[in-house]
Amino acid sequence: MLLMRTDHVPVLANELVAVLDPRAGEVAVDATFGAGGHSRRIAEKLGPDGLLVAIDRDPEARERFDEIAGDLPCQTRFIEASFAEALAELAAEGLPVDLIWFDLGVSSMQIDTPERGFSYSADAPLDMRMDPSEGITAAEIVAEWDDRRLARTFREYGEERYSDKIARAIVRERERRPIETTTELVEIVTQAIPTPARFGAGHPAKRVFQALRIAVNNELEEIDAALPLAWELLRENGRFAGISFHSLEDRRVKQFLAGLARECVCPPGLPICRCGHVAEATLLTRGGITPTEAETDENPRARSARMRAALKIVAAAQ
Repeated sequence: MLLMRTDHVPVLANELVAVLDPRAGEVAVDATFGAGGHSRRIAEKLGPDGLLVAIDRDPEARERFDEIAGDLPCQTRFIEASFAEALAELAAEGLPVDLIWFDLGVSSMQIDTPERGFSYSADAPLDMRMDPSEGITAAEIVAEWDDRRLARTFREYGEERYSDKIARAIVRERERRPIETTTELVEIVTQAIPTPARFGAGHPAKRVFQALRIAVNNELEEIDAALPLAWELLRENGRFAGISFHSLEDRRVKQFLAGLARECVCPPGLPICRCGHVAEATLLTRGGITPTEAETDENPRARSARMRAALKIVAAAQ
């Protein structure tokens, strides 16, 4: 498979290194390797006795890893699987980990490979699978799901205001001809929404493409499964960070870490704490970290990013 070259710029890279504070000899897990920009920065701090475990289900990410692994100044390993599956594999091995990070959503490498179908800016088959060898494609969803299921997907995964109109337009159009390319879908979405909305903030098909991508790859279910697995892998004083690009991802990371940082889980209204619960985490980024203006000027794709992180202060209660 030909690996598409991209000028990859890892988002919040300086901030990630600062908050995770990687040290010589530690074990680090990049749960969403992509083009490897974050891994390169972390690996520089691990040294020859450190270990970097890179995870990604995309075969192109494996090719990228193979290209750069020999240049990294630490031991390396790659697991080609979804990050929930790979983290479960590491847990079964009993590998103790010092730092783990998620860089959620679609990678620049995937967007910049037009034939993958992730981008609404290029004409390509409607695919959107992060692992091109398995699973349902976006074209199959558009062809097979009824209007209610499509509308619910656009509303819940894309927060699309005109989800019902778009879903009905798709069903009408597919009765006339198959919808097989990104350009065809963009045209349908654009025509389905009110004219003023076509010229609002962002591309008119952005939310629909996001929703389809999430549905194709089961992204939110993956996050829900992977967060507790990642936390369980961490040693005491281990560090976790999650970089999100929309509210659906960020909300999950925020709520998960906030729950770990809570000291009392008694029902509201009790005058005295009786639960004896001990917080497992200290939040390292209250409110989250967002890119600087300089970073968004250089890399506009970073604009919606937010990073949250936590330190594991005690092991889980026995």
